[in-house]
Amino acid sequence: MFSPGSWLPALPGLAWGWALLDALLQGLVGACAVSVLCSLLKVYLYIQCLNDPERQEEKEAIRARQWVLEPLHVVVLTGVLALVGSRVAALVVLEFSLRAVSTVLSLGKGAHSSQLYLLCQYSLGCGVSCSLSFLLEGAPHRTCNLALAVGLAGLLAAYARRLARHVCTLYELHSRARYCGICILLLAAGHGIPQLLRNALAVTFAVADLAAVALINRDFLSTAEAVRFWTPLTICYTLLVIYMQEEPRQSTGGQPVYQTVLVRMGGLFILLLTVGRWTDVLHVLISLLGELWCLLRAGVMLEACRRQDFTQRSRLDRWTGSGSEEAS
Repeated sequence: MFSPGSWLPALPGLAWGWALLDALLQGLVGACAVSVLCSLLKVYLYIQCLNDPERQEEKEAIRARQWVLEPLHVVVLTGVLALVGSRVAALVVLEFSLRAVSTVLSLGKGAHSSQLYLLCQYSLGCGVSCSLSFLLEGAPHRTCNLALAVGLAGLLAAYARRLARHVCTLYELHSRARYCGICILLLAAGHGIPQLLRNALAVTFAVADLAAVALINRDFLSTAEAVRFWTPLTICYTLLVIYMQEEPRQSTGGQPVYQTVLVRMGGLFILLLTVGRWTDVLHVLISLLGELWCLLRAGVMLEACRRQDFTQRSRLDRWTGSGSEEAS
C-alpha cells in the first residue's frame, strides 16, 4: 500500500511536517462536523420560525446570514482545532459531556434544550479530533486515512450547507406548491431533525469520551500521578457543573452564555496552572478563542434557540399546572 512519505528519508523536520499536516486534517474534519451540525440546526429553526407567525423576525434574521462567511468559519475553526493539543481537547470533551448529562437530567420529562446543540460546537470539533487521534494512533497510513475522512466530511458539510441555503431561499414557496421532493420531505419529517442530532451527538461524544480518557491517561507513568491529576480535575468539573446549573435560573438573557464560557475556561486555566504544562495553559487560551468564535458566529440561532426553549418550558409548566389542578 502507498503511504505519503514512505519513500522519503526519516528526517526530523519532515516528521514534524507530516505531524502538522495530520493535525490540520483532523481539525478540518472537526470543523466540517460543526458545519454539518449548524446547517441542519439552521434548517430546523428556519422551518419552526416559518410556521410561527410570532417568529417572523427570527426567520428573516436566520435567512439574512452571510453565506460567504461559512468557509471563513471552517478555516478559522480548523486552525484553532489544529493548534489545540490532544490533552486540552480531551478535557474540553469530558467537561462538555458532564455538562450535557447534567442538563438533560435536570430537564423535565418531554423537554429538550435546543441551545445545547449550539453550545457543543467547539466541544464537537474537539471530540472528533480526539477520536481520530486515538483511533489512528500508530496507523501506518494515518495521513491517507485522514485525507479520506476529510473528503467524506467535506462532502457532507457541502451538501448540508446547500440544503440550508435551499431551505432558506425556496422552502416557503416549495412547501406550498408541493413540487420539491426535499421540501416535501422536510415538511413531513422536519420535526425529527433534533432527534437525529441527539442520536448522532450521543454516539460521537460516547466515542470521544473513551478516546479522551485514553489520551489523558497515556501521559501518566504511575497510578499515583494519575490520581494527582484526576482528583482536582473531578472537583473542578463538579463545581463547574453546579455553577452552570444555577446560572440559567438567575438570568434568562443571552449574556450568561458567554459568562459561562469564561468561567469554564477560567477554571480549566487555573487547574492546568496547578497540575498541567505550560503548553496546556496556552492551549486553554486558544480554546477560549475557539469557543467564543463559535458562539459569536451562531448568535442569531442561539437567540432563536433560547426563545424556543423558554416557550417550551412555559408550555410544559402550564400543562403541568393544569394537570395538577385537575387531579386536585
